[in-house]
Amino acid sequence: MAASAGAALGPLVGAIDQGTSSTRFLVFNAKTAELLSHHQVEIQQKFPKEGWVEQDAREILQSVHECVERTCEKLKQLNIDITNIKAIGVSNQRETTVVWDKTTGEPLYNAIVWLDLRTQSTVERLLNRIPGKNKSFFKPRTGLPLSTYFSAVKLRWLLDNVEEIKQAVDDGRAMFGTIDSWLIWSLTGGRNGGVHCTDVTNASRTMLFNIHSLEWDPELCQFFDIPVEILPKVRSSSEIYGLMKISSAVKSGALTGVPISGCLGDQSAALVGQMCFRDGQAKNTYGTGCFLLCNTGPKSVFSEHGLLTTVAYQLGRDKPVCYALEGSVAIAGAVVRWLRDNLGIVKSSQEVEKLAAEVGTSYGCYFVPAFSGLYAPYWEPSARGIICGLTQFTNKNHIAFAALEAVCFQTREILDAMNKDCGIPLSQLQVDGGMTNNKVLMQLQADILCIPVVKPSMPETTALGAAMAAGAAEGVGIWSLDPGDLTAVTCERFEPQINPEESEYRYARWKKAVMKSMGWETSEPHSNGDTSIFCSLPLGFYIMSSMIMFIGAKYISGTNK
Repeated sequence: MAASAGAALGPLVGAIDQGTSSTRFLVFNAKTAELLSHHQVEIQQKFPKEGWVEQDAREILQSVHECVERTCEKLKQLNIDITNIKAIGVSNQRETTVVWDKTTGEPLYNAIVWLDLRTQSTVERLLNRIPGKNKSFFKPRTGLPLSTYFSAVKLRWLLDNVEEIKQAVDDGRAMFGTIDSWLIWSLTGGRNGGVHCTDVTNASRTMLFNIHSLEWDPELCQFFDIPVEILPKVRSSSEIYGLMKISSAVKSGALTGVPISGCLGDQSAALVGQMCFRDGQAKNTYGTGCFLLCNTGPKSVFSEHGLLTTVAYQLGRDKPVCYALEGSVAIAGAVVRWLRDNLGIVKSSQEVEKLAAEVGTSYGCYFVPAFSGLYAPYWEPSARGIICGLTQFTNKNHIAFAALEAVCFQTREILDAMNKDCGIPLSQLQVDGGMTNNKVLMQLQADILCIPVVKPSMPETTALGAAMAAGAAEGVGIWSLDPGDLTAVTCERFEPQINPEESEYRYARWKKAVMKSMGWETSEPHSNGDTSIFCSLPLGFYIMSSMIMFIGAKYISGTNK
């Protein structure tokens, strides 16, 4: 591209897309929504104990610096002037919890990732204080059931178990935030005047936020015993929060002084990026997990079928808040990573598609990847992953196919729940996320849902949503969100190719497998809040152990007949 052509592009918007498995920085043309360049860095996940999932918040921040630097280098190679980048948006993995020291700028513990399970005993202890042990007791305020998923219980665990954090809170040095807060604070100066804020979409995933008053709820903070002083200020999803500051990690000082003016939790960002601005419009994102959101407009709708009520977006300080119904699945793309990293049956994610395509069937094998329990619509933390229906004929191809099919069955479950809550079944499903590049998966999804699946040709809708919010912010004003100004999106369409009877038969078998995955765990806590090794073993282990001990005792005592 010639320099003059680069100059003719007009204003550009950058988007930081910080997900569970990777970080990316992408740059879009604000007039055409064209993706011009990007860079991606994979993020390490740590599993220090069974059920624990952590990430290094410093590594996450460094990955952002690296992605910004490398993307700017790529733009320069294309003769695109990076001074045309007029705003930056942030999209992030939600619920993941960070506490840091505002005097040193350093995290006080690893980030506890959204699908971490260590807080099950904390949840049970909190449930004992709720009338009738009702998990949905706070749903009218928060839209959420009491679960290991949300930030408040992770923060409660940190305050109970990490001495450095307790001391920092006592000393007035501690700051809490989800990943968006950590990044915005760090990028706008950190300990030298960094802005400690979050947006309404991320705040709505903490269980400390009243989704009607749009404020931190004093009674919820009191219930969880969280000092409100450590919480970030809640802002809209589209306004100038602060300006990028020079960082030693970004050698060129690229983007210094550019406003950070958009912030959305990743699933809300994808809803915006898919331009689901009308009531009843929905999208499904296939990332580490799987998340189906349906816009319900300015009215918060409460589910009778296991879905969450969440803030979809607020695109300006004076703009109305829109809400969404959400179906959350913990394990989607993570199951492919598990096949690669834990079982070693594939060397890359792309290889799973190839293995599945070679057989075209699971041959009666069903995979329930309940590695972190079951989320919507069950909210069953006792469930664990199972593979059933195995025979001597089953091979790695069938397991790869069953893994992809599991993602589709889980989507079917949350779509069924959403159709019941909304009353009007979706006629097609809009999809996005990294897994949508897998054509076998997309065709399977259409077959299992018995409706068309529609994938935009530009799949980076999460980053696009963050860029749109940033570019549209007051004081930036380079991206119009008026329906008439939005660029039409070209799509790839997958039509169902099997008869509904076969789809229903396979779905019924899947549901049977789900039932078998439940009740697998117990979580009797020790005094230190951890779960004993025996409490993480299958219930069947206890039954079998008890039988052996009973029979052994009878032999020893000579009473066996």
